[in-house]
Amino acid sequence: MKIITIVGARPQFIKAAALSREFLKHNHINEIIVHTGQHFDANMSDVFFEQMEIPKPRYNLDINGLGHGAMTGQMLEKIEKVLITETPEWVLVYGDTNSTIAGALAAKKLHIKVAHVEAGLRSFNMAMPEEINRILTDRISDLLFCPTDSAIENLNKEGYNNLDSTLLKSGDVMQDAALFYSKKAQAPRFLVPEQFILCTIHRAENTDNDKRLSSILSGLNIIAKSNPVILPLHPRTKNIINKGSFDINNLTIVEPLGYLEMVYLIKKSKLVMTDSGGLQKEAFFFKKPCITLRDETEWVELVNGGFNTLVGANEQLIIKAFEKQNYDIDFNINLYGNGTASEFIFKSIIEFQNESYK
Repeated sequence: MKIITIVGARPQFIKAAALSREFLKHNHINEIIVHTGQHFDANMSDVFFEQMEIPKPRYNLDINGLGHGAMTGQMLEKIEKVLITETPEWVLVYGDTNSTIAGALAAKKLHIKVAHVEAGLRSFNMAMPEEINRILTDRISDLLFCPTDSAIENLNKEGYNNLDSTLLKSGDVMQDAALFYSKKAQAPRFLVPEQFILCTIHRAENTDNDKRLSSILSGLNIIAKSNPVILPLHPRTKNIINKGSFDINNLTIVEPLGYLEMVYLIKKSKLVMTDSGGLQKEAFFFKKPCITLRDETEWVELVNGGFNTLVGANEQLIIKAFEKQNYDIDFNINLYGNGTASEFIFKSIIEFQNESYK
């Protein structure tokens, strides 16, 4: 059976790595990885395939640096050509990026079955491009692999029990990856303080809004006066900061890091601050509290459980959340499965495929 996996961004490389390892155990599965090029910098892309020891993409579409419409349109066109050439039984998409919706649309229009890993998540903020991508991808997918009970509940509320699609609670493949790669963690090439905060900022809602970005950076800069803050910067975010007049004197700015270096820093940090959905979960996997620099999150169970604090882009709330942070949190709760999501997804696709041939 031939499966085309569509990836384009850092979190998708991590998710795909977990499932690709499962596919490689079975000779009757032919997985072909297509990289749209959405994250094209070597530090954001190539290093992940090397570190994770998974097959490099058969196709690299080299689509990046464009607006949403142009990027999604070019991805749709080029992915369609790949699918016509390869004629797979399945297309596998992850998460909520432009690569996700383009892959699902291209497949569906060619009557190829679509499996969506990380289905059912909702921020309920339609101003987010990711929210639009995930909603539309869910609607046209045949198999929806939901990581949590809340994701299943979201889809049931939207009437998916009346639609021709199958909802399955799979657990989270990112936890599979975290468990597998934890022992392979690598120290970065800079001196890491004994105690520090790990921070990332990349979402357009923060980086494209000078007021929000200034407020976030100001809050971080104040915290960093007494608590080192390590901030790996996406090239796009770095360019925005360099062009502006932001106060970052106290922050430790570093280049984008590979997954194994990020795992090392998460494990060594005392606190994670981020606007990344994936890093919110990775903080939980490695038992670190998280402050989320967004107004809402798809991972509501982390907020409800007290593992995650939402502060938006408010400087005072950022500082207050840090000062009142509880570090004595019991992380011994199973929110995302037990590290077997990849095996479950593999078996489910096989079963679904076998049923379709009956």
